[in-house]
Amino acid sequence: MKKESDRLYFIDNLKIALIMLVVAHHAGQAYGPGGWWFFLDDESINWLGRFFSVNAAFFMSLFFFLSAYFLPQSISRKGPKRFLKERLIRIGIPLLLGFLVMIPILMYLYYVNFRDYEPIPFFSYYVNIFFGLGNEPANWTGPSWPDMQFGHLWFLEHLLVYAIVFSVWTFFTSKKFTQKSDRNIKVYQILSLWLVVSLVTFITRIWFPIDHWTAFLGFIQTEFAHVPQYVSFFCLGIMAYHRKWFLSMSARAGYIWLVIGISIVTILYFGGNTIDPFLLKGGQNFGSLARSLIETLLCISLVIGLLILFREKVNGANRWSKRLANNVFVVYFIHIPVVVFLQYTLNDLPISVWAKFHITVFLGIILSFLLSHFVWRKIPYLKRMM
Repeated sequence: MKKESDRLYFIDNLKIALIMLVVAHHAGQAYGPGGWWFFLDDESINWLGRFFSVNAAFFMSLFFFLSAYFLPQSISRKGPKRFLKERLIRIGIPLLLGFLVMIPILMYLYYVNFRDYEPIPFFSYYVNIFFGLGNEPANWTGPSWPDMQFGHLWFLEHLLVYAIVFSVWTFFTSKKFTQKSDRNIKVYQILSLWLVVSLVTFITRIWFPIDHWTAFLGFIQTEFAHVPQYVSFFCLGIMAYHRKWFLSMSARAGYIWLVIGISIVTILYFGGNTIDPFLLKGGQNFGSLARSLIETLLCISLVIGLLILFREKVNGANRWSKRLANNVFVVYFIHIPVVVFLQYTLNDLPISVWAKFHITVFLGIILSFLLSHFVWRKIPYLKRMM
């Protein structure tokens, strides 16, 4: 009989597909409507707005879900103290490196190319604008003052915070709370989860609408509008490990949820002009409540449906899939500078904005994996991290 760990190649394969979607999402940021990005193209593809909305409704929650699944096993094997020490090294150091080096460089390029100020040396920008030690320039365009931020590394920041909280909780709780069971999740529990998370999301968005970012506790970059989903699915990932949900849920139930998820995606993609006015980003209104309910149902449906689909149909492994899976986390870390580099490179070419988007997606995925495998993983110290 196979061990449980031998039957989870589908999780690796799902992570590969998910990181490719993340790269595609950020590749489109320069060419889609609304929102702030490190590079701005002169043209815009309105359809990408729906692509962004659908992705934001589920893909980071799924990442938290999958990441949390392996934490109980890791803590049980290493102990909370060693686990926490390794997390601080493997996530904390890259996070700090990205915050102090990678993000400032990207923000400096944005400052020089897309703000109407006289060019300044990088060091002057770094001290006075990024960290805000100088005076705020007149008519500052934002997105915030100072420019200091974690960018896409907010996910690693949150993952580290959640892991710290979980390790501390594990340290102070008795072993009876970590016993495995074969209890499968019931439909009424899923529906209750949907209603509770939707309600909490709606209440949160009264004060913190979608795309409103703030520094929680002064340094945790947070978009509270999606935090109820992130925290919920992180906790569900831990429960899924203890209760073996990944292996015990029936294929039939999973496919039903997948159909529900795909149906909602189809409506959002092709019925956008009809339903967009009724789906608001926040506030105390019916539109925000409707969006909270729809997003949460979409998230739950696709998380369950994609897990079962990959478990049943994409559960094999070969040399290439293993290599790709081993690089997923590093690709998340490095893909933004790769994508932004491509967006700058393609800017002056006489091709359509659609062509730029597709080329950025294609090359962004390939180059990110190549840099991770042949550069990052060849450097001894970096290889230990992430």
